[in-house]
Amino acid sequence: MSSEKGNVQGTSLRSSRLRPTASIARSITWSFWWRKVLSWLCFDVLLVAFVAAIFTWHCASQLPTSALDGIEIEKYGIRVINPMNWGFQGSSADVSTWMYRIDGGDGRPYYFAVEPYLRVILPYAIAAVVYQALDIVDFFSDTRRVRRQLQPLNDLAVMADSLGNAGVFDPMMGDMSADKMATLEQAIARASVDSPTVTTGDQDLRSIEVALNGLLRQMQEAKLQQMRFVSDASHELRTPIAVIQGYVNMLDRWGTSDEEVLHESIEALKSESEHMQELVEQLLFLARGDSGRNTLQRINLNLADIVCEVWDESCMIDEDHTYVCALTEEDTLDARYAFSGDLAMVKQALRIIVSNAQRYSPAGTTIRLGATAGADSVSCTVQDEGIGMTEDEAAHVFERFYRSEGARAESAEGSGLGLSIAKWIVDAHNGTIEVLSREGVGTRFTLTFPRSA
Repeated sequence: MSSEKGNVQGTSLRSSRLRPTASIARSITWSFWWRKVLSWLCFDVLLVAFVAAIFTWHCASQLPTSALDGIEIEKYGIRVINPMNWGFQGSSADVSTWMYRIDGGDGRPYYFAVEPYLRVILPYAIAAVVYQALDIVDFFSDTRRVRRQLQPLNDLAVMADSLGNAGVFDPMMGDMSADKMATLEQAIARASVDSPTVTTGDQDLRSIEVALNGLLRQMQEAKLQQMRFVSDASHELRTPIAVIQGYVNMLDRWGTSDEEVLHESIEALKSESEHMQELVEQLLFLARGDSGRNTLQRINLNLADIVCEVWDESCMIDEDHTYVCALTEEDTLDARYAFSGDLAMVKQALRIIVSNAQRYSPAGTTIRLGATAGADSVSCTVQDEGIGMTEDEAAHVFERFYRSEGARAESAEGSGLGLSIAKWIVDAHNGTIEVLSREGVGTRFTLTFPRSA
């Protein structure tokens, strides 16, 4: 009995809450209905005036020449009859007797039957009235449509109200009592980033559990990523620090007496300090990017011109490889390669890709640079004949500190951050970077930038 009473009470409560939705829907629809009626009335008035003007002009055009005495011709060819004597006569009940009278300039009246014109206009008038009536009557379906659109908002309000009023029964939410809120709080207190699971066992709280668990998983992912980043950065910095410490100890023991040890240690210290400085700068760049402090200075650029500049400087500083650029001087001025971007960052991304090609390609091989223009974007490519990568390695190549086995065996240089920086730069321009690689054949990187931000 009490259950039935609770159900009845919950149903009446919900219906009382839904009643304002229907009221709001009617209010909105009535507002649109009155606007629709007024717009149709204005349209009808204008249409009647237009038809009357056409009818008057047609009748006046049939007047004989003698009736045109006393007519003044104004500018733009508009004829005005003077004096202006116009009117209707005939029985109001019999349309066939309706006559339109024009008193001509010769003093004689001229009559025109109205019925033939009405026979032509009447079908169109009936069709217009029927259409307008149907459009206005559609008010009732408009109310239903508005109510359906407002229904999700009303349900959301009912759910929020149920959460805010503990102990109130609602068929949609159940009995959200203080006990359930306490259960939810306890489940949240038990959860942590390391154990991202909120479980209450209550079906009414299931949707809240899903949302909270999703948020905790994201927090755990961010924490693991941060831990991995710190661990990898520490590992990468430990190597040059260990080398520097070793050479400093060697200098301390034999540097003052052995000139060969002195020169070797100085060169090693310079090399390792430069490597450590580069690594720290890369880490700072990515940290600024993650925190949103790397800002783009966008200007109008020509991608073909940038590719040619990088190709030219690569030819000068690297004599071990052959560089081929599939672009001409005319391309550097071609508007098809124009886009908006940060010149320094785009160059940095392209230099990183070219530097990778240099590092992992045997001496004497060819590195090809090119650019293409699409309807909404521009792209550049860097293709080498190097060691290449497997499909699995290519899938991880943009991860921070990642270096494939072949890359580690080929060269001890590199921190594994260059391609991550290049991807960040391209992503910041709302572009894409793609890699196609075959082990033992070579690798091709494609950087695509949209024309506008």
